[in-house]
Amino acid sequence: MPAFPALTHVAITVSDLAASTAWYQTLFDAKPVLDEDEESGNFHHTVFALAGGTLFGLHTHSSSGSDADSFDERNVGLDHVAFACTRPELEEWVARLDKAGIAHSGIKHAHYGSGISFRDPDNIALEFFAPPAG
Repeated sequence: MPAFPALTHVAITVSDLAASTAWYQTLFDAKPVLDEDEESGNFHHTVFALAGGTLFGLHTHSSSGSDADSFDERNVGLDHVAFACTRPELEEWVARLDKAGIAHSGIKHAHYGSGISFRDPDNIALEFFAPPAG
């Protein structure tokens, strides 16, 4: 039996593709590598390539799902997306988020690791996370 595979991509649905693309472009300091309607015509995706080979996609759909105005991790579904970093890099991410005007929690430490929590324009919970040194 092969080892369980790593994640290849994360795709999130956004309410305003142009605003979210600009926001994530600032966060990632990169332009999308793909921006197109999917072949079926059911959704549009804008995709960023992250370090390590992971793709991060923004989706808009031709038909709406629920009546929810914004993301809430207390509902069934996604809780948050965490981006890997080292503990020393967390200070650099605080400075970068501050420079971009992105509100955040500051660095929080726990026995299982350290992280910085923040939210995108649709209130989707994001985090920079560093596992404990060991």
